[in-house]
Amino acid sequence: MAHALDAVRFLLADTDPAKLGASLAEVAFVGRSNSGKSTMINALCRKDLARTSNTPGRTRTINVYEAAPQRRLVDLPGYGFATGPASSREGWGAMIEGYLLSSKTLVAIYVLVDAKLGPTKLDVEMLNWLQAESLPLRVVATKTDQVKSSRAFVRRREVAQLVGLTPEALAWVSSQEGTGIGELRNEIAKLIGVAGQR
Repeated sequence: MAHALDAVRFLLADTDPAKLGASLAEVAFVGRSNSGKSTMINALCRKDLARTSNTPGRTRTINVYEAAPQRRLVDLPGYGFATGPASSREGWGAMIEGYLLSSKTLVAIYVLVDAKLGPTKLDVEMLNWLQAESLPLRVVATKTDQVKSSRAFVRRREVAQLVGLTPEALAWVSSQEGTGIGELRNEIAKLIGVAGQR
C-alpha cells in the first residue's frame, strides 16, 4: 500500500540556507556523521535517496527532499567525524545553525543518536542548543539492532535518561530491521501535511 513518503524525491542541495526557497512545512534531520542519518532517510522513503557511505561525513551540503509541493525533508550535514578540509568543516556548523534559525516553516528537528553508543558530548551540545533556541526537537535512537534484544528495554531507558526524556518519548529505530520506521513515517507525513494524500 502506498504511503505519502513513497513520493519523496530529491529537490536540491546547497550550502547557503537562503537559497533553499520557501516551503509550507519541513522536517530536518541532524546527527553525528555516523549516526545512520542517510540510511534512516532511505528507509523512511523506501528508496535510495540519501547517499550512504562507510566514510562518515559525506553529506556536505543541505540536501532537500520533497514529498509534495513545498512539503520537505531536509538532511543536514553530520557533525563530528566529518572528512574534508578543516575550513570546510568549520563552515558546516554555521551552515547548520543558519538553516535551523532561519527556516520559518520547520515543524520538527529529528536529532539522531546512536542507541548502542549513546549520546556523545556533541549530541548533548546540539540538544542543549536546540532547547535554548526553543526549536521543536525529537530524539531518535538509531541502529537499535546493534543493541542485544535482552538489553533493549534497559538500554532505551538509559539513553532516554541521558537526553532527559522518558523511554516512551524516545523514538527507538532500526533502519535495518524496520523497527519504529512505520511509526516515524506516519508521524513525519502528518507533521508536513501529506498524510492521506496518497
